[in-house]
Amino acid sequence: MRRLLRALLPAFLLCAARLGADPIPVKVAVVVTFEAGADRGDRPGEFQFWVERENWTQKIDVPGVDHPVLTDGNGTIGVVSGTTVRSSNQIMALALSGVFDFSRTYWVVNGIAGVNPAVASIGSAAWAHYVIDGDVAYEIDAREADASWPYAIVPIGSKTPNQKPTYEKWEPDTMAYPLDPALVGWAYALTKDVQIPDSDQMRAYRASYGGFPNAQRPPFVLCGETFGSCRYWHGKAMTQWASDWTRLWTNGKGVFAMSDMEDQGIAAALSRLSKMGRVDFRRVLFLRTASNYCMQAPRQDVNNSLHSEYAGYIPSLEAAYRVGSRVTHELAARWGEYRDRAPGSN
Repeated sequence: MRRLLRALLPAFLLCAARLGADPIPVKVAVVVTFEAGADRGDRPGEFQFWVERENWTQKIDVPGVDHPVLTDGNGTIGVVSGTTVRSSNQIMALALSGVFDFSRTYWVVNGIAGVNPAVASIGSAAWAHYVIDGDVAYEIDAREADASWPYAIVPIGSKTPNQKPTYEKWEPDTMAYPLDPALVGWAYALTKDVQIPDSDQMRAYRASYGGFPNAQRPPFVLCGETFGSCRYWHGKAMTQWASDWTRLWTNGKGVFAMSDMEDQGIAAALSRLSKMGRVDFRRVLFLRTASNYCMQAPRQDVNNSLHSEYAGYIPSLEAAYRVGSRVTHELAARWGEYRDRAPGSN
């Protein structure tokens, strides 16, 4: 009888939540940004390896969230946020739905990205200390901009690129979201030796990045900033912009590693929800893994680089799961210790 009751308890909790009972407490929320097709059995997106390898057998439909939330019934959930601005909207809908209690939740946001070849190689995995917002800016067509400018993107409130403005009241006050350094350091230490798969295709593509020693390394785990913009940008000049922008908004502390289209929105949503008392932003982690380089190789045409097949696509999905799951499993397994005190804290 006790075994039967234990087996039925997760389903009972889901039904109770839908009937307006107390929200379901969440230990760990795993957030990815897209799934290419089905959750199982076809060409994978960011969600599929998690679904196939975790015991996420229960579905919960949340109003405002396009993809059903999956859960193991024991405190871990999997969420697909959607891309670009949709990611922010759906995370807000998820947290405000009342279905879940996120007050002590650890968030592991993970997905594939373009990697800065000066910092790392395809397949590599980077834990961020900062999430950088690359969307709020003045922009001039590069053909009309001052010829001395390295790119034609200027911070709002400034007159030239790479110049920090003095803000007016209508301008955004947050362009870099700092994450808890102790938690990030703990996650990195726990995962720095995780083996990430390599391939002949990746080795051949890495070899084309002469002059970029980190781009030619086998995949590895590192710490580096995630740079989010709703536009899919690419190329040498734009990579310089992302690098400069990261240094600018972190006061020289951050190093641009990974480019994506969602993290700035997810960070904005979670930061606002933290101020509302719905989540704890000190328990948020961002992990990005490199499916491609964000700029062309030295002897490669930029357009060909933009449209080339992602040599690191499957390995980057594998890296996201291998590295991310090491953290999620540890948090869930030692919940009695981490419920009230975050790992890495004094």
